[in-house]
Amino acid sequence: MIDTKLLLQDFTNVAKKLEHKKVDSEDLAALKTLASTLKTQKQQLESLQEKQNKNSKTFGQLKAQNAPDDSLHTLRNELEQNKTAIAKKLENLRQTQEQLESLLYSIPNLPDDKTPIGDSEQDNIELARILEPRHFEFSPKEHFELAEKNGWIDFSAGVKLAKSRFSVLRGMGAQLNRALINFMIDENQKAGFELVATPVIVNSDMLFGTGQLPKFEEDMFKLASTQEEIDAQMEQVSESKNTRGMKAKGHSLYLISTSEITLTNLYNDCIIPSDQLPIMLTAYTPCFRKEAGSAGRDTRGMIRQHQFDKVELVAITHPDQSNAMQEKMIATASGILQALELPHRLVQLCGGDLGFSASNTVDIEVWLPGQNCYREISSISNTRDFQARRAKIRFKDGKKNTLVHTLNGSSLAVGRTLIAIMENYQNQDGSIAIPKALEAYMPKV
Repeated sequence: MIDTKLLLQDFTNVAKKLEHKKVDSEDLAALKTLASTLKTQKQQLESLQEKQNKNSKTFGQLKAQNAPDDSLHTLRNELEQNKTAIAKKLENLRQTQEQLESLLYSIPNLPDDKTPIGDSEQDNIELARILEPRHFEFSPKEHFELAEKNGWIDFSAGVKLAKSRFSVLRGMGAQLNRALINFMIDENQKAGFELVATPVIVNSDMLFGTGQLPKFEEDMFKLASTQEEIDAQMEQVSESKNTRGMKAKGHSLYLISTSEITLTNLYNDCIIPSDQLPIMLTAYTPCFRKEAGSAGRDTRGMIRQHQFDKVELVAITHPDQSNAMQEKMIATASGILQALELPHRLVQLCGGDLGFSASNTVDIEVWLPGQNCYREISSISNTRDFQARRAKIRFKDGKKNTLVHTLNGSSLAVGRTLIAIMENYQNQDGSIAIPKALEAYMPKV
């Protein structure tokens, strides 16, 4: 979440930056009022506590000196009245704190200086094009036509087994999917990222940490629970010291939409020794999204699925290292596409197209000749200290604890990479060649 100190110190500039993320000005004004109220209440509480300490000390001295009973009685009454005032002020402060945190959870990260001003994807800036698209002597087909011809993807079976926007990979399609996962992991490990295998189910507190909750709950697949399980979970929460964000929501379980959630939250509520930074992680997981806001988009094929495979990169760094780390992550993901000889481009997202937790993002878009356009295959985002503040991820900076910077990015979306191979490596007869980089990963026939 954003820094409330910065909000109070430079409200005009913060509000201006958040305009491009379509944040309601009334919400920001309410946030400023609550932050200001909380600051005042803290000052008032400190004053009351200071007075209580001073009077307590005086009372002890007078009693030791055998002061008259009327003097002690007056001072005792003042102490009792002040104690009541402190209790009332603490309760007011708690309520204000809860209101502030509730509103803060819905406010997105501030775009940084790298992020261009703009309201939509039309205002994004192309940074580079890598590899020239192949010239076809025939009209290239889209991936779903090629998939059906070659028996690589069974879309109707996915609908039968689950619902629309699920699919089944078969034969060479499934083999190539597995080869891509292994190839991506190997390349990420060569770049210095540690391989981690995590659960694909997480509790609600982890989703608060990385910013998926509360704003994007409608996009998450929430697991159904019996009432007995819910009661047991809530009892566990009430016994836990770390109940932040769970009392209002309950300790519900969700399928992950990205392994960014699990990798980043490995360090939730941790203080990391500075000599362990940067931490560089990679993981392969299936991912699950309801795609609640995408009705009618990419309904054919595998572009937009409810379940998809993804290899993720996550980094936790010293604030001074995050810019260089973002460049490294971009180079790592782009390097995989170059090894696969897939043309792609790098695009700097504007403020209006930026994700909730991101401070700046570079998209990697792969060329799809069947669609005759570039499509996103990865987003490499620097969230600065936004997620770290929510998840309480810090490092030991001398004698003080300082928030880390967190970064994440796909390396890569496996299904979309498979699509790109199908369309870029298609032959006139509809058959599909295998990239040389994957030959060692394919079964020997």
